[in-house]
Amino acid sequence: MKTINSIPIGKIQRASKLLQTGAKVGVNYIKYYGDRFAGDEDKAKQKLDNANAEDIYDSLKNLKGSALKVAQMLSMEKNLLPGAYVEKFSLSQFSVPPLSPPLVIKTFKKYFGKSPQELFDRFDTNAINAASIGQVHLAEKNGKKLAVKIQYPGVAQSIVSDLALVKPIAIKMFNIQGKGSDQYFKEVREKLEEETDYILEVSQSEELAKACGHIPNISFPTYYPELSGKQIITMDWMEGVHLSEYTASNVSREKANIIGQALWDFYMFQIHEVKKVHADPHPGNFLVTKNTELVVLDFGCVKVIPDTFYVPYFELAKKENLNNADFFRKKLFELEILKEEDSQEEEQFFISMFHDMLSLFTQPFHVSHFDFSDPVFFEKIASLGERFSKDTTLRKMNGNRGSRHFIYMNRTFFGLYNLMHDLKADNIEINRFSQL
Repeated sequence: MKTINSIPIGKIQRASKLLQTGAKVGVNYIKYYGDRFAGDEDKAKQKLDNANAEDIYDSLKNLKGSALKVAQMLSMEKNLLPGAYVEKFSLSQFSVPPLSPPLVIKTFKKYFGKSPQELFDRFDTNAINAASIGQVHLAEKNGKKLAVKIQYPGVAQSIVSDLALVKPIAIKMFNIQGKGSDQYFKEVREKLEEETDYILEVSQSEELAKACGHIPNISFPTYYPELSGKQIITMDWMEGVHLSEYTASNVSREKANIIGQALWDFYMFQIHEVKKVHADPHPGNFLVTKNTELVVLDFGCVKVIPDTFYVPYFELAKKENLNNADFFRKKLFELEILKEEDSQEEEQFFISMFHDMLSLFTQPFHVSHFDFSDPVFFEKIASLGERFSKDTTLRKMNGNRGSRHFIYMNRTFFGLYNLMHDLKADNIEINRFSQL
């Protein structure tokens, strides 16, 4: 894979790069209008989506950092973006152009004060994997294979300016407006800042690995704080294939259910017992071993779940509560979905909207076992998303709804559901985690 020798760090440099991309997108639209006039509108739209996805991703993969991380987050929202964008943005999970070997050594010296060759017996300066915030190298010390993750230069310093650049796009895409909207951007900024603090990541990794170590068919690397720092993490090298590769080739229903159950138990135990969860469930953060064991990587994004959110959130996962109109309305206020200043029309609209959403999304919690391979369930989710995206009434209303904790909790569940569906796990015991 082609390597890069520098990353735009300054606000003006990064903004200029995005402006150049904007110009390319503008040209794509001009071509689209010509193609639409001359021929098939659906084919013209597909061509536009492909061209825009390619140009936007090519820009973001060289910027890296927060801008690319946002693309990675969006790639998990399969029902939000056209397929061309999801396909391209998914590459940001573990396959972007890495830093060149000279820049790797320079970056290592800057962060650690020593070259990698001074710390390890062997260090491969060519990255094995590269994603949005950092890249991974294979190293060896005292006969043990190690994975060394190095953060890209300038990532932490560019978070605020990157979010300022993508904020107008997010406001339009999610119809966020009005007083209080800054709480959502603050939540994302704080999580991105945490993801660039590798000392915190090591601490979170060790804490959650210890808490979840008893779950069957799951394993975690050992971390080495003495060989880690604020921008470098050293851990065991774990053998296996990324979850996306595994799901593409696995034909065993039994193995799919073993991995699926381990993944489900891991998330349910964190959420319900630890009240702290690995909130970045994309395929690049999981490996599957030859022994059909799930390996969990990258605890940079961890969401702490306060009881004030946890209690009403999961009370609405119960079928009997969904059917209790007064109780349902009360919980929507507690979750900040409904507001005291809402008109009767707004209140009724959002009660109906969230009742439809939650009645569908919480179906796995209404049964003892659930089939995540069921295409009908996911077709209904896609159809519901399409319905709301085209709802003209919703577009006129303030989309600034819900507690800030929804951002990463919803991201966690959407990502988890998609991974379970990709695995074709069809016989998952929903509450097994409570018996482990």
